[in-house]
Amino acid sequence: MFDDFYGLDARPFQLTPDPAFYFESSTHRKALSYLGYGLAQGEGFVVITGEVGAGKSTLVAYLMATIDPARMTAANVVTSALDGEEIVHVVAQSFGLPVMGHDKASALGTLEAFFHDEARAGRRCLLIVDEAQNLSVSALEELRMLSNFQLGSHPLLQTLLLGQPEFRETLLESNQLEQLRQRVIATHHLGPMHVREVQPYVEHRLGCVGWKGNPSFDPALFPAIHEATGGIPRRINQIVNRLLLLGAVDRREHLDAAMLEQVLDEMNDDGALAVVTKVAEPEVAAAQPVEAAAFASAPVQAIDTSVVMALIESALADREALDTEGATALIEAALAHRDMLDTAGANALIEAAMAGRDTQIGELHSAIAQLTAAAEEREASARQAQGEQFGALEQQLADAIARSDKLEARLGETERTLRHTLTMLIEWIESGDGQRNVA
Repeated sequence: MFDDFYGLDARPFQLTPDPAFYFESSTHRKALSYLGYGLAQGEGFVVITGEVGAGKSTLVAYLMATIDPARMTAANVVTSALDGEEIVHVVAQSFGLPVMGHDKASALGTLEAFFHDEARAGRRCLLIVDEAQNLSVSALEELRMLSNFQLGSHPLLQTLLLGQPEFRETLLESNQLEQLRQRVIATHHLGPMHVREVQPYVEHRLGCVGWKGNPSFDPALFPAIHEATGGIPRRINQIVNRLLLLGAVDRREHLDAAMLEQVLDEMNDDGALAVVTKVAEPEVAAAQPVEAAAFASAPVQAIDTSVVMALIESALADREALDTEGATALIEAALAHRDMLDTAGANALIEAAMAGRDTQIGELHSAIAQLTAAAEEREASARQAQGEQFGALEQQLADAIARSDKLEARLGETERTLRHTLTMLIEWIESGDGQRNVA
């Protein structure tokens, strides 16, 4: 209804994931960079978690749209509470394999033969498991066992696990999943959008369906929408969808805060708006590639001050810079696997790799705060330890200055002697005596 009233080509705030509407918020940009990093490794597990409606499925759909099917075969599984035997059959069916009955051994043999055929044809296999928090421990263990299939030394299957925050907790805390943890090569928690990203997000989705500025939005709407939704994209879609509907019903070309308040009241009365608690802004460095030991809990280690100082100096020279090693690794990964990605996909990964300056600056601020306290302590001890050295250095400096003064005096005297000699020689030549003697 409102799409016709406002002259839109389609409805911009549908709740189903659609990669055509993908918006690269800061948290999605980080997630995309680590997805690219993980896929470039070609093995193990990549884990992406986030609240319901945070955009996990849209992110993966966007990434998959950049994959060249001639180089990679991908299968998608949306799980319910499956056990180990059931997950094997579901995975086989997701790759289009005809498995019948409940014979797990037969299904495993069919899968292994399929993976070998794909590898010989030059294609890698990727399994995407959505709603992974629903899987039992036995099902997760079966997925780990599937990652053991190899052709020579080359892994035949890589798995991307998408789940809600409780899945990350399960993966970290379960003693039964230690071996799976060791296979996780990258992980990221997809946080909420920042308040400043709500307006670009709304306008981006509207722009995808031909929005030309009608309706217009009161700028005060966007912080209020963020507060009501906690920055979760699906909740934003719900509210803006209802706001546009109200605008069309009232034939309004400008949407304001009073209309938003009316929409929120109606949605609360209908039970359509989930209660939103205060959501903290995403912490910096929330995303990072992880090795097995890093993924498990580990004691906090002291900061290497030399490394931090190098980062600080680098940031002062170029405040827009990303951590050099991280960016280089991601760019090299994208370039090394450009046969798997089309141009748009490779560019997306490279651009994502160059993002993250906010994270870098945040890390530096934290490091500077720690270094300041350490520096004060070191300065006090250094003054005491080096007091005698300072006195010796002052004496050496005084001696050097005295020697320099003597040398300068001798040089001055030599210069005066040379000038006097040259003057006498010139006068002798000009007097004619010199010329006669030469003749």
